[in-house]
Amino acid sequence: MSQPSPTASTTPRAAGAVPAPAETGTPFAPDLSIGSRHTTPYEDYVQAGVLTHLQHPLSDDPGEMVFLVTTQVMELWFTVIVHEWQTAAEALRCDDLPVAMDALKRSAHELTALNASWQPLARLTPTQFNAYRSALGEGSGFQSAMYRRMEFLLGEKSAAMLVPHRGAPREHAELAKALDEPSLWDEVLRLLARRGHPVPDAVLRRDPALRYEPDRAVEAVWAGIYAGSGESELVRLGEALTDVGELVWRWRNDHLVATRRAMGAKMGTGGSAGVAWLEKRARKSVFPELWTARSYV
Repeated sequence: MSQPSPTASTTPRAAGAVPAPAETGTPFAPDLSIGSRHTTPYEDYVQAGVLTHLQHPLSDDPGEMVFLVTTQVMELWFTVIVHEWQTAAEALRCDDLPVAMDALKRSAHELTALNASWQPLARLTPTQFNAYRSALGEGSGFQSAMYRRMEFLLGEKSAAMLVPHRGAPREHAELAKALDEPSLWDEVLRLLARRGHPVPDAVLRRDPALRYEPDRAVEAVWAGIYAGSGESELVRLGEALTDVGELVWRWRNDHLVATRRAMGAKMGTGGSAGVAWLEKRARKSVFPELWTARSYV
């Protein structure tokens, strides 16, 4: 490891402070003088010390640590994917298709990583899950605010989903804002209309706080797009969205299978319907007209 530049500051920094770039032009030129730091530039940036001390198992079962960390990893992926879809929605609103496409493509890789998070939990037996299930109390993934923001961005809107978050002002406010904003799919359809495609006014002017319902005219628009040049930018947009839709479906299906293995058809934690609710979710397509339009091309 190279020694610090003679021009680098040797002033001690408080733990958690982000260091300024060194005058040598390197992104981070850490001062490694003994006693000059309480932490490292890596820690300053990543906050690993915070992340690795957020786990507080409530049972004596060693498997609970795996469940807890895996769930926290999922929450982090939800956060990244929400960021990507918000970026894509804003870019579509501004007719910046390249930026939207980049965000959608990144989110497909992130969804793949998210789905892989099921692997540590995918083979839980009922006995293994029951060893720490009581530690969850009334907690349920159904109550995840960040996952709910993902669903809202996909057009799965419901004001009732704000109710579990009434006691958390920040999460409630963020969800209420997301509820009233156009979804990613709404922005896609508005883009198509601006490009001259006959998206019905009723679809364009619908209340964005309501769940999106498939429309035959939108299906016809996508059938027409796919019947044209396979290299058109709108076909490429449709395929990027289809990749996202497929991966979300796989997430829902993997969730269903893992839950069936761990607890069968029992009531879910937090009063949720468990497998019955997950089965209903797994049957739904994301961006539905993109799938049904293929039958008419």
